[in-house]
Amino acid sequence: MAGLITSAANPRLKLVRRLASRRQRERLGLFVCEGEDLVQAALSAGVQPVETLVDAERPPALDGVEDAEPVEPRLLADISGLAHPPRVLAIFRRADLPQPAAADPPRVGVALWHVVDPGNVGTILRASDGLGPAFVALSAGCADPTGKKALRASVGAIFRVPLLSFEDAPRPRVALVARGGADLSELELPARATFVLGAEREGLPNDVVAGTELTATIPLAHGAESLNVAVTAAIALHEWRRRQRRRGS
Repeated sequence: MAGLITSAANPRLKLVRRLASRRQRERLGLFVCEGEDLVQAALSAGVQPVETLVDAERPPALDGVEDAEPVEPRLLADISGLAHPPRVLAIFRRADLPQPAAADPPRVGVALWHVVDPGNVGTILRASDGLGPAFVALSAGCADPTGKKALRASVGAIFRVPLLSFEDAPRPRVALVARGGADLSELELPARATFVLGAEREGLPNDVVAGTELTATIPLAHGAESLNVAVTAAIALHEWRRRQRRRGS
């Protein structure tokens, strides 16, 4: 390990504080992960951090960490966004996150339109990992998947699920709407599909729905208003996966 960091003015600590801002994350192409589980998920996926900071008194045992910088515990706690100070904090490059393979992209994915809640974005990444392989496409106006709340909700899936822009989400596309679409359980789903979802209150605008090939609805119990967008995404991915397994593909 390198020398102990004992000053709040250390450039590495100052960079972590800067990266609390989405603007700075986008400008610098960097983001911060806190905690052993997230950092180990990155390492297991072959993603190496730019910087790794560890608690000098409680350094974690992580497989694959190189050149970790020990930090006084009080300083690590000061820059952490967690209720309980982490033993490790690492900075990663956005460019190192997975991208869809041009030769063999995932056959299914979720495209999100203006989903602003970071917890939902992270949970959809987690569902896409567990019910995939699947991609996640994000429109402008979506929550930043590399923000701290989205990262925690993803539980490391951010390092395994390919990300792309909403405009690049492949076709055919299936709009998931609260009412008026074909029953998802009865709809003939294509062998390749992008499920398109909007924010919970506003849903999908008419022009986005008009730009999709199919429209589906998940029937709800009498009196129920709607489902959480992350739950909807998980149901759609599970239904698509179940059909593919039944077909043996």
